This record gives sequence, C-alpha cells and structure tokens, in this order.
Amino acid sequence: MSESGKLSIVGTPIGNLGDFSPRGIETLQNADFIAAEDTRVTLGLLTKFEIKKPLVSCYKPKEQEKSEQIIGLLLEGKNVAMVSDAGMPCISDPGAVLVRKCYERGIAVEVIPGCNAAVAAVAVSGLEVDRWVFEGFLPVPKKERAERLETVKNLPHALVFYEAPHKIKQTLNDLYAVLGERQAALCREITKVHEEVIRGTLGELSHYYDDLEPRGEYVIVVRGAENSAAEFSLEQAAELVRQLVEGGEKLSEACREAAKVTGIPKREIYARLTPNG
Repeated sequence: MSESGKLSIVGTPIGNLGDFSPRGIETLQNADFIAAEDTRVTLGLLTKFEIKKPLVSCYKPKEQEKSEQIIGLLLEGKNVAMVSDAGMPCISDPGAVLVRKCYERGIAVEVIPGCNAAVAAVAVSGLEVDRWVFEGFLPVPKKERAERLETVKNLPHALVFYEAPHKIKQTLNDLYAVLGERQAALCREITKVHEEVIRGTLGELSHYYDDLEPRGEYVIVVRGAENSAAEFSLEQAAELVRQLVEGGEKLSEACREAAKVTGIPKREIYARLTPNG
C-alpha cells in the first residue's frame, strides 16, 4: 500500500493578489490536486499565477461527502492543497471537516498561512483588541440570532462578525439593539480597491446605510463590554470557555480564566461543561 499524501491548508488573497505568499504559490504548484470551495473562483486565481492542476470541489453543503472523496485521493498517495474562495480555509469556510477526517486516518496536515479578513479588520479597527472573540456569521433565524448575541454581550473581549452586503443593515440594527451604544468599526472590502473603515458607535453605524447601498464584504469589530457592573450567567461563562478552548487553551485554564472574568466559581463552570464528568 502506498504512503498517504499530505493535505496542505493554503491561505489565499482576500482581494489584492499581491498578498499571495511565495510559499502559497509554490504549494499549489506542487500539489497533485487542488480542493476548492468554488472551482470557478479558484480557476481564476490559478490562471493569474499560471498554475494548471486538477480541481475538486469542496463546498459547505456537500462538505462531508466531498471530504471523503478527497480523503480517497490522499490515501492513494496524492498531495492535496485546500483553498477557499478567499482567505483561510476552515475559518467560516469549508475545510474543518476535511482536516478532522485526515487526523482520524493518520494523514499529514500542514498549514500555509495567508490572508484572513478577521485578523486584518481587528488590526485596522482602532479599538482595544488585546483579546477578541470571533463570532463569524450570525445565525439567520431571529430567535437563534438573539440568543447568540445575548450569550456574548457581556464578554469583555472585542467581538468580530462577518456579514454579507444584503444583510449588513439588519445585522447592524440587531447589534445595536442587543449590545447598545458601543464603539465599533465597520470594515469593508479589506485589501481591495474600495477598502473602507467606518468607525463610530453602533447606533451611528446602524444608520450609515439609510441612504447608501451596501457593497462588498464586511467585517464588524465591536468593543467588548465594560464589566465593572456586569452580571454573567453560567451559560455565558461556559460560552467564554468554549471560545478560549477553540482558541487553543486547555479546558482547565479556560475555566480558570472564565472564573476571573465572570466571578462564577471555576468548579461550577467546569461542571456545566462536563455534566457527566
């Protein structure tokens, strides 16, 4: 049986093609196959850099099924590079399922860092962002969206959201309704020709598009809550732990940090997360 190939997670430009790293280009050149969120979008990128490789699609609705197909290629000894339409795969884009399946089967995985809209927006926001929580796209159903915002509204960390142009007005209204009059930065079309950072309170930003047509992709960065008088629920403390663990902290350390922030005893938070432990 031949040795398994390697999966490479490759970050691609989010707008300006000059941001594509030499290592990223080289990885695509050396891959046997390229797994793409949308093969049409990736074909344009490959054409720009004169790369000709077989493409296999791996998009969200079919991610489980497509990941198994890619695993088959890797088990045959093929090297596969995974890209999304823009930025880092696995971050609000396909890829995480494939990575988990590779680890389950002992297939090597490497990452080639690249552009990420959330990180870029945090850097350019001008807010206090020593600690921040990535929320990505909010749920669409009103009840689920409200519950998500209630869960994070008292966190002391800055909050980072993604949004599409046709939903940005409603999302800004929802953020203002739940989070209140906080400072925020609305980052649009990062690295592209019409890049723009609009800063103000959520109340001000909720009216920004009253007479303008939203265009492009958005990242919203919102100042964290001022916690001097904040009261936290046990579920909010548990959610903070989940965020910290996803960021790489061990469960015990994450519970300790959440206890400091929320004032809820560490043992209660731990018990909430491990009811059978």
